[in-house]
Amino acid sequence: MDATGPRTDDLTVCDLVDALPDGVVVADADGLVTHVNAAAARWLHVPAAEAHGRPLAEVLVLLNTEGCDWVRYNAPYGGLRTRVGVPEQSWLLPDGHEVLTAARIVRDADGVVVRVAVTLRSGRGRERLDRERSDLVATVAHELRSPLTGVKGFVQAMLNRWDVLNDEQKRLMLTTVNADADRLSRLITELLDVARIDTGRLSLHRRPCDAAELAGRVVCSVGAGTSRTISLEADAGLAPVMADPDKFTQVLTNLVENGVRHGEGTVLVRLAPTADGDAVRITVDDEGRGIPEEIRRRVFTKFWHFGQAGGSGLGMYLVGGLVGAHGGTTEIGETADGGARVAVTWPVARDDG
Repeated sequence: MDATGPRTDDLTVCDLVDALPDGVVVADADGLVTHVNAAAARWLHVPAAEAHGRPLAEVLVLLNTEGCDWVRYNAPYGGLRTRVGVPEQSWLLPDGHEVLTAARIVRDADGVVVRVAVTLRSGRGRERLDRERSDLVATVAHELRSPLTGVKGFVQAMLNRWDVLNDEQKRLMLTTVNADADRLSRLITELLDVARIDTGRLSLHRRPCDAAELAGRVVCSVGAGTSRTISLEADAGLAPVMADPDKFTQVLTNLVENGVRHGEGTVLVRLAPTADGDAVRITVDDEGRGIPEEIRRRVFTKFWHFGQAGGSGLGMYLVGGLVGAHGGTTEIGETADGGARVAVTWPVARDDG
């Protein structure tokens, strides 16, 4: 062993297994335990030395919600001779904590079981996923409730009072219903895109696009729904970007709406080529208090919220995912006056495709 610690050649198989973060329990052909690593011994409350030579069922004390133990339920030494494993399952430790187990069944040439290796993994990761799913459900319910309430209220009012409402009142109600329907449609699109980004199944239909033209549409669309000033500055002669135009519009809409919702003063959108000409740099600035540097790394995570303004908390997560899927980059900074600045680089279209 040198000064930096033991060499791999000096470690036994048991040492290496004990170094694993997951629990491991190994039993021989007779169902007697031959090894319990440190993590499994700690979780099962069985000293490794005392576990050696005991039946697997006595050491692997795991119960399901119906009170059945792991060995009796899975019968690793029974079943078909072609069976070589047990898929991941959820079980409860003696102290009530959840672990996720999987097993490998090793057989000889005749199909006889010669070894069973069971792994135990903490269920906290799944608990975190369950919490994220609960957060998602809560977010969806909250975001759907407001526009649906508006749609329901105005439609009900028009049905009950159609004959007494004048044309201007009807137009206002229908305009509001249309805006709420668009909001619902956008939320559904965001949720679908989040699922596709998470699973790696996001489909993009890229083609050369005029970034300044698309940005102009976004500025007009968002500006129509707010009293805040939204300005656009675009350098002349910008090269077309290679983008799915719907996703490009979605990214820029989220950025501008965030500037309106969380910032103050004028929201300024600038488009200019990068120094190497390989991309178009898009910045969205506001005149608010900015985003503290210590939390900027969390901006592109799911369900991120800052300040008292509402929102689904998915917009910036989608920005990062969609820009990254196009080969671009995103970063958070600040303006000279301390406002928030979100900068996106978007690759330009090449003649070779």
